[in-house]
Amino acid sequence: MYNTPQKLAAEFLGTFAFVFFSAGAVCAERFLQGAGGGVLGIALTAGLSIAIFSTALGSISGAQFNPAITIGLWITKRVNTMEAFGYWIAQIFGGVAAAFLLKAILPRDEAWQPVLGGTPDLARDFTRLPAIGLEALITFFLVFVYFATRSEDEFNSRASSGLAVGLIYTLGILVAGPFTGAALNPVRAFAPALASTHWANQGVYWVGPLIGGLAGPIYDALYGKKPA
Repeated sequence: MYNTPQKLAAEFLGTFAFVFFSAGAVCAERFLQGAGGGVLGIALTAGLSIAIFSTALGSISGAQFNPAITIGLWITKRVNTMEAFGYWIAQIFGGVAAAFLLKAILPRDEAWQPVLGGTPDLARDFTRLPAIGLEALITFFLVFVYFATRSEDEFNSRASSGLAVGLIYTLGILVAGPFTGAALNPVRAFAPALASTHWANQGVYWVGPLIGGLAGPIYDALYGKKPA
């Protein structure tokens, strides 16, 4: 059994890695001026980071790395209120640390500033309500897959589970990326927004994904908790 500081450290590290690689991929694409992998490269980078760190750290904390997943676990009483709060704090600090590190090390004028550190934003003429719906729907699938592929015994990680969750991130970014930037995770939007002080449409990336966290109780209503 791992203690609380170890679990929180795992959530910090996993969320740090996700924000570092996913936001960093956006900055790298800008630096290459479109000569990189485009939205596919960004999607694969984010998905692989989740798959790898879910496999590496899932047995410690459950590899949530996303407040939307945490709220699903809280609603279904898999974690208590204090645990959920602790996970959220660890996730937010991990993401913020990654965003500020990217800001410190990347070429500011060629990579960081033009894309505001990878801060997601809405496409032109794509309004907030459909953006919330798109973020909510894809995050719903993400949380649903998380619940469906994790064992009930403290959500011990399996390689297949980490891969499945990572692939949902990849698919979600391929679909939603051109329209919303595809945060699918409030921290993914908040951390670079804080580092770049760009807050446009920030509410979309909290409301949408947290609504998507309702996949947790819906999964339980349909299939019940899996036996330990």
